[in-house]
Amino acid sequence: MSTFSTEPHEALGRREWMAVLARTPRDVLQQTFDAALDGAQAPDYEWLRAPDIGLAMVRGRIGGTGDAFNLGETTVTRATLRLRTDDGSAPVGVAVHMGRDKERATLAALADALLQMPRYATQLQAQLIAPLAARIADERRRKESQAAATKVEFFTMVRGE
Repeated sequence: MSTFSTEPHEALGRREWMAVLARTPRDVLQQTFDAALDGAQAPDYEWLRAPDIGLAMVRGRIGGTGDAFNLGETTVTRATLRLRTDDGSAPVGVAVHMGRDKERATLAALADALLQMPRYATQLQAQLIAPLAARIADERRRKESQAAATKVEFFTMVRGE
């Protein structure tokens, strides 16, 4: 399980920002993405792989660390696009997330491509990825505290002679 930095001066790498985008619900992603662009028009793009829905095998581990086994299948949506830019660069954005939301995959792939462009990277790191990573970290802490409230301590009493 990875953790995300919420420090504004620390830019996340592509692996981390893709994890943030994959864990963010569409409505939150749309609102934050629109606010981060601040009215700027994102470049046009072409689909390399239009959003499509399929299945992926979920694997588990016995005891969390033991042998891997196939747990079952889950629905996933994936998308791949290439930006059309004036400067000749053509960043490719990729998105894969659990669920059946094609619009969410489109937003995440577009954000991934824009984050690879120096013109957008700093602004999107600060105004899109950092707030979303903080939101995910807060939600994780909230769930951990709820789980901790139900923790039961077991102990064994030793009978004296």
